[in-house]
Amino acid sequence: MNTGIRGTKGYVAPEWFRNIAITAKVDVYSFGVMVWEILFCRKNVEKDMEEEKALLTFWVSDCYNDGQINALVEGDDEAMADMGRVERFLMVALWCVQEEPTLTLTMEQVTQMLDGAVQINPVPHFP
Repeated sequence: MNTGIRGTKGYVAPEWFRNIAITAKVDVYSFGVMVWEILFCRKNVEKDMEEEKALLTFWVSDCYNDGQINALVEGDDEAMADMGRVERFLMVALWCVQEEPTLTLTMEQVTQMLDGAVQINPVPHFP
């Protein structure tokens, strides 16, 4: 049985790099990254971008931590006109990409939050 790291660069959950059990939540992590790609209209890894924006997860983290969410959708008039939805999707994805697996949502919770059926609590930690 192969238990080595599997996945695409940039979508691999932190659990793979630690000596802890791998659960279905590794797929939730990848889903969160994919939500950001769709939301911010770019790939997870952009080699031709300036260094601070090259890795989507780091760039989102920096913008979120600095309170600069608008910078993530700069130039996207449609997104700028609906920042409430942008923030909701951003927050759901933040919950998906938590480094601590116990904090990561289940896919059921993710879909409920995306549908608006469940309130999105503030993210406890985003490194």
